[in-house]
Amino acid sequence: MADTARESMEFDVVIVGAGPAGLSAAIRLKQLDPDLSVVVLEKGSEVGAHILSGAVLDPVGLDALLPDWRRMDAPIRTRVTDDRFYLLGQGGQIRLPNWPMPKLMSNHGNYIVSMGNVCRWLAAQAEALGVEIFPGMAASQLVVSEEGVLRGVVAGEFGLDKDRRPGPGYEPGMELLGKYVFLAEGVRGSLSKQAIERWGLGNGREPQKYGLGMKEIWEVDPAKHRLGQVTHTMGWPLGSNAGGGSFMYHLEDNQVFVGFVVHLNYENPWLYPYMEFQRFKHHPLIADVLSGGKRVAYGARAISEGGWQSIPKLVFPGGALLGCSAGLVNVPRIKGNHNAMLSGIAAAEAAQRAIAMGREGDELAEYPAAVEAGPIARDLKPVRNVKPLWSRYGLTASLTLGGLDMWVNSLFGNRSPFGTLAHRKTDAEATRRAEHFAPIDYPRPDGVLSFDRLTNVAFSFTNHDESQPCHLVLKDPGIPIDVNLPRFAEPAQRYCPAGVYEVLRDEDGSNPRFVINFQNCVHCKTCDIKDPLQNINWTTPQGGDGPNYPNM
Repeated sequence: MADTARESMEFDVVIVGAGPAGLSAAIRLKQLDPDLSVVVLEKGSEVGAHILSGAVLDPVGLDALLPDWRRMDAPIRTRVTDDRFYLLGQGGQIRLPNWPMPKLMSNHGNYIVSMGNVCRWLAAQAEALGVEIFPGMAASQLVVSEEGVLRGVVAGEFGLDKDRRPGPGYEPGMELLGKYVFLAEGVRGSLSKQAIERWGLGNGREPQKYGLGMKEIWEVDPAKHRLGQVTHTMGWPLGSNAGGGSFMYHLEDNQVFVGFVVHLNYENPWLYPYMEFQRFKHHPLIADVLSGGKRVAYGARAISEGGWQSIPKLVFPGGALLGCSAGLVNVPRIKGNHNAMLSGIAAAEAAQRAIAMGREGDELAEYPAAVEAGPIARDLKPVRNVKPLWSRYGLTASLTLGGLDMWVNSLFGNRSPFGTLAHRKTDAEATRRAEHFAPIDYPRPDGVLSFDRLTNVAFSFTNHDESQPCHLVLKDPGIPIDVNLPRFAEPAQRYCPAGVYEVLRDEDGSNPRFVINFQNCVHCKTCDIKDPLQNINWTTPQGGDGPNYPNM
């Protein structure tokens, strides 16, 4: 509430988001100058509660941040021992040989990890250096000066009623102000989205592209467990309906991470990404591993896929975008955590130098310069055309053209016969009318290998206080029924991996109504990305709400 009187606290650097980018920035700031005051705000109930990633971790970022991490009891223990790629058909598969693939695709030297647990460990390292970390503190507003400088954020507002009015237990929150503010919220962060729009950070860049990643943790039969094995697949069940692929990672304690990614630039509004994931697990290659095991956790998260040409301007007066808020994922490698950490380090070094010089509230130009000249650019530039090639020509052609392009870029210093390809349109704009496609008949989940959405959402341990305002805000409440339903068969019913959106009708099929079950929201941001008319605005609920992922 703009006119609410709030207390304030001042720091040298305010960091929004306790993921790998934000925590790396905090640690590096204190390494460089122990006297700097640094605060990290985390909307989850604890650090790691909202972290969801594959994840095979390239340790290059951790090596730069904490070179002795191998002797520090980090939760990074399972080295990749077996790296497999498959092209799936409905009943079988073809294993793709590793030798023709560019060296950058190899997972040699990488580790299978829970990034939630890695972030919990990083938070402990940060606190030992004197960083203040406030979990359960959702940053809900930017604090901008009259001169257009980001001064801080509002965090910790609680007790609004359903109509967004202060309730009996209302707490207005505080303004946390800094000489510089780092937005490290992850993909499609609510404040990052505002900053990109307010300061025109996307001008001259390609639109950001996204995927929806869904993940389950399974405890499997020890006889089927292969510690350190990494499997990636493409093809079935998506076929020509959408781009995407899967992963299956064998980590310690007989656990397996099983995940499925659907590129959100799909055209067919009848596509149901969650059910594609559930169907995928019945493929013999996957079912053989999971049979006899049990699923112990579920979650979902959007993934930035635009690559180098979609990275927005990283700095603006008083602020910077870090990690997945900037879209630093390497799509063919399915990795972004290392770049997130490297971005945090680079931003921290720029801020520390600026503060030492007596500066504040300006643009940290040294940060994007370091990204352009350093390991992040070397990682992302050679693969910049893989996603647009896949989008234009489909899976089969992109395997050949994308592989060739990565080889050429790697061998000739990022010189490609394609140059740098454009993405052309947003994922929302890619959605076509439902009348151009036939509805897709998905098999019912069997409750053994596959599960209905609401059952699985219970394994995300999601909770929201139902007395608060709905954090999924419709710009025009009439659009879902008046426009999206006749044009697109209201795809929110299907693209949401948590069953948040429903169209309910009377018994005779009349009187359709759009219902938002915000209590189910796992904060994946898919609705904010994929709604065809961009009518859904994801805003942060009060701190501590949302999923409570144990080991994602």
